[in-house]
Amino acid sequence: MTSTIHDVAALSGTSIATVSRTLNDPSKVRDTTRERVLSAVKALNFRPNLVGRQLRNERTGLIGVMLPDVLNPVFGECMQGIEESAAASGRRVVLMTTRYDPDRESYAVDTLLSQRVEGLILTVANADASPILEELKRSGVPYQLAYNHSSHHPCVCVDNRAAARDAVALLLARGHRRVRMLSGSRTASDRAVQRYLGYCDALAQAGIRPLPPLEIDFGSLRLSAPVLHRLTDARSRPTALFCGNDQLALVVMRSLRDAGIRVPEDISVIGFDGLVIGELLTPALATVCQPNRDIGVEAWRLLEIALKGGLSQSTVLPYRLREAGTVVTFPSPPPQQESSS
Repeated sequence: MTSTIHDVAALSGTSIATVSRTLNDPSKVRDTTRERVLSAVKALNFRPNLVGRQLRNERTGLIGVMLPDVLNPVFGECMQGIEESAAASGRRVVLMTTRYDPDRESYAVDTLLSQRVEGLILTVANADASPILEELKRSGVPYQLAYNHSSHHPCVCVDNRAAARDAVALLLARGHRRVRMLSGSRTASDRAVQRYLGYCDALAQAGIRPLPPLEIDFGSLRLSAPVLHRLTDARSRPTALFCGNDQLALVVMRSLRDAGIRVPEDISVIGFDGLVIGELLTPALATVCQPNRDIGVEAWRLLEIALKGGLSQSTVLPYRLREAGTVVTFPSPPPQQESSS
């Protein structure tokens, strides 16, 4: 059972106010009293509730943002929308990243709250199983999720399951029946879970048994040998691949090319995110386009409503399919031969 400030007060023989003062302003507490309180904190493994400390009257004009990784252009575009909105509102932004590590989320939020941010925009690993979101909800600190979908917390997102289903349905409509999914870690992203469910929906509707996703680390720059073998072995090679995000699609296209597998002639590839860089490739990357910058703008708008005392709100934004050159009809037509003169 998690220890509370009441437990610390009882064990140290002090009041709750003294415990709070020791943790927030130790210089105002006698040395002997401070030692008793800190000993009790250590014995009980008490974690100070920084959310509670945040509930104070001072205004800082700061908004905390927690994203998995700004090296991924998806979150960079979202951050651009947040920063542009912040500048227009006369507020400032403090950013923390979690590197897709759920264990870093509590540390990141505590760090932001220690800076006395007035509200938070967050992307978490699993919105419906996040203890930090429940703590924020109980404490009344305004917050808004970006990318996560949740029926319990205010969020801005696209319908990941429906979008993935549409992407895989496109592959099926082009004649593909051996369709695999490449995904990042599903424990680090509830979006990855929803996209896998969409993959399963599309295949089930076509009467095809879905296969488990091939998972790789979100930060990987190359496919592992076992995954690459699954995609290149002539006995098991899929004819099409649905990638859980565009960054993974770029990784798989590079690895397949290095292994002598052609995209799209040998394997069609479709991604998810709509990164602009995908349009600059030859062939251009087929993908699900989600409005990343608008997700940041809308998350800011809804957070400001909450900061002014309004009700927390959620929005599901539209997505679109970008049909492009990395997806072809199966079987692929033979390459055209140059005419001889």
